[in-house]
Amino acid sequence: MVKRSRILAFLLIIVLLGSTMGVTTKNILNKIKLGLDLQGGFEVLYQVEPAKPGQKIDKKVLADTAEALDRRINVLGVSEPSIQTEGTDRIRVQLAGVTDQNKAREILSTQANLSFRDANDRLMMDGTDLKQGGAKQTFDENGNPSVSLTLKSASKFAKVTKEVLDMAPNNFLVIWLDYQKGDSFKNEVTKKNPAYLSAPRVSQVFNQDTVSIVGNFKVEEAQTLAKLLNAGALPVKLKEVYSTSVGAKFGEQALHDTILAGIIGVALIYLFMLVYYRFPGFIAILSLSIYIYLVLLIFNWMNGVLTLPGIAAMILGVGMAVDANIITYERIKDELKVGKSIKSAFKAGENHAFRTILDANLTTMLTAGVLFFYGTSSVKGFATMLLVSIFMSFLTAVYGSRLLLALWVHSGVLKKKTSWFGVHPSKIKNIAENYDTVDLPTRFDKLDFVKMRKKFFILSGIVIVAGIIFLAVFRLNLGIDFTSGTRVDIRSNTPLTTQQVENAFSKLHLKTDDVVISGDKKQIAGVRLVGVLSKNEIAKLKDEFKKEFGSEPNVSTVSSIIGKELAKNAFISVLIASIGIILYVTIRFEMYMAIAAVISLLHDAFIMVAFFSIARLEVDLTFIAAVLTIVGYSNHDTIVTFDRIRENLHKKKRLKTVQEIAEVVNVSIRQTLTRSINTVLTVLITTASLMVFGSQSIRNFSIALFVGLIVGVYSSLFIASSLWFVMKCRELKKKGVIKTEKEKKKYSDQPQV
Repeated sequence: MVKRSRILAFLLIIVLLGSTMGVTTKNILNKIKLGLDLQGGFEVLYQVEPAKPGQKIDKKVLADTAEALDRRINVLGVSEPSIQTEGTDRIRVQLAGVTDQNKAREILSTQANLSFRDANDRLMMDGTDLKQGGAKQTFDENGNPSVSLTLKSASKFAKVTKEVLDMAPNNFLVIWLDYQKGDSFKNEVTKKNPAYLSAPRVSQVFNQDTVSIVGNFKVEEAQTLAKLLNAGALPVKLKEVYSTSVGAKFGEQALHDTILAGIIGVALIYLFMLVYYRFPGFIAILSLSIYIYLVLLIFNWMNGVLTLPGIAAMILGVGMAVDANIITYERIKDELKVGKSIKSAFKAGENHAFRTILDANLTTMLTAGVLFFYGTSSVKGFATMLLVSIFMSFLTAVYGSRLLLALWVHSGVLKKKTSWFGVHPSKIKNIAENYDTVDLPTRFDKLDFVKMRKKFFILSGIVIVAGIIFLAVFRLNLGIDFTSGTRVDIRSNTPLTTQQVENAFSKLHLKTDDVVISGDKKQIAGVRLVGVLSKNEIAKLKDEFKKEFGSEPNVSTVSSIIGKELAKNAFISVLIASIGIILYVTIRFEMYMAIAAVISLLHDAFIMVAFFSIARLEVDLTFIAAVLTIVGYSNHDTIVTFDRIRENLHKKKRLKTVQEIAEVVNVSIRQTLTRSINTVLTVLITTASLMVFGSQSIRNFSIALFVGLIVGVYSSLFIASSLWFVMKCRELKKKGVIKTEKEKKKYSDQPQV
């Protein structure tokens, strides 16, 4: 009997969710904060250093400095800046959407210590003598822009002006901003653009509380100086140890390209699921659409900042979210093939798939968590989005898809319609014959994976040896994240040549270390420079290149200290992820599986590194993010195979021969191979879409993911399981018999049909 109420409930849920998503999506997208790599902006990491000898840098000093920087950012008018203290002596500032990055850099790093000195550079007054908020942009008697200062004490100013007057003919009151030891009025006075702000001659004693700074100011410069002085001087010195700036055009193009890549990738996945899995594929499309909406909603609620790698993580997450659906649908198809009814097959498939999905997602979340804690800036954004994506994909795929499909299954509409699940009636066994899913034939039955294990080991060994040789000879093409230096990305309105780019740097007396022209129309150039450019050099470069090429370039600098720290953190990240996976897989599975899983993922990581060495692709922080993502994904895939091995192992009381172990491995790989191919295919679709249509900024990141995914599925199926087989055979040789009664009891405790 058909229960129409369940179909109506399904339609009502879809209408309610669809209308809610349709009404609110635009508002959510408008509210999500974009990172500086998507809208242009500026990020800098400052090393906080004492302003005076003996000054201690503690938490209070850091907090006071961060507060002073916040006041300065208000001068720039930047909405929602990010100011974070790091460790005991660093502050990171992110200003997304700032229009004048040179001005931002200058305002942030200028200490704004105002001082009044005589012609012999003796300190007479300083910024502490100003009234709070007493600076104001004004005009002098000739109509020139000036800055008016209100002092705390008129009598002190009278005393100062009397002392300076008595020094005639050198009766100058020199006003300095950030006077440095070694600066001298006598040296600067003859220069066209002296380092001091103003040097009026004192002709009388002034018994007043106002003083005017008159220099060669433009109105905007005078306004900025007044605001800067009102914001207050920094209590410390700030040294740039890392910085990156993204031009607005770069950000806009990156956003457009990556969204296009995402739409194409997701559309292809939807098409694949519909064609291959029929009606359940349609349900998967609905749950995936809900997943994308919920990820954006949660990210908005978290007040997260969406970065370029963050969008990549969400697109990648769609591919990974499909995996849970594929695992479930493959199990349902297996249950249907042994002759179960659609209701029974649905229940059994869901129960069997749940544990596999849970284990696989938890280990992937482990690596994403490591990325979050050890990543910086955009990598942290990637990790945040990946964590949200994994969590939401689990909820929507396990519970959302189950609910929607259950309404149809229990309505009776799908009764005996196995073809709607992609199972032809001719492939269904008679339930009376008591077939088990382990007995089902597969299209891979002729393949003996265990027998081929030596070929897999030899192939991997050859690749690893070749990789070691290439790494020894050519080493890695390390980016500035790990070597320190400066990177400049240029976007031109016309095609570029290497010579043209090198000439542009030569004009600024800068020597290029490496120039790479890219893009379909050869309008993008990535340039690496030896050494870290100063803020003044960066400001000049940005101004000149904007005139010459039509848009502001991206400029990133990394000091040697930060480079070493990033390299150290990258190593720690991989180590912690590996240890975490060993512990988790040992607890949930067994030690041999844990060892095999970690060797497999280290195999994947090394091959990715070797590939980048051979291809001479640049290794930067996003590459490390890609390696850790593949570590998580490869382990995710390995666990699916191991879970099937464990399940098939539980069905045997004991293992007496090598052939029995080989049979368990072969059957398990054959049963999961379709799922593995389909899953990696969907993730490869999204990754290939990012690689072809996505932003140039994450091209290497996408290539690393693409290579890693292929290597990951290979190692999960053919290396990890073969290693487990070898170790299990050694155990058999030692013990004579491997008992599995204990495991069988564990298995019997799982929910069954």
